[in-house]
Amino acid sequence: MNRAVLIVAGILIGGLIGFQMRPSVMFVGQLPFQTVITRGAGLRGLDQLLISVAQQSFNIMCVAALIGGAMGFGVGHFLNTRR
Repeated sequence: MNRAVLIVAGILIGGLIGFQMRPSVMFVGQLPFQTVITRGAGLRGLDQLLISVAQQSFNIMCVAALIGGAMGFGVGHFLNTRR
């Protein structure tokens, strides 16, 4: 299998896992994807208190995507060296 495909798959799976593991806020729950991906840039009024949670959620999602990409690279490298 192509190593690039495994890397992209790892990034997507890692990003999805990171999005699911984002922190929740009392009385609100987990923030929606649009709020997370913009790091809370569109929040107004009292919702601005949630900007730090949106930034933390974005960071978790990015780190998980990077770890997933690294794992995809490792699997691709392992499969290529076995041939």
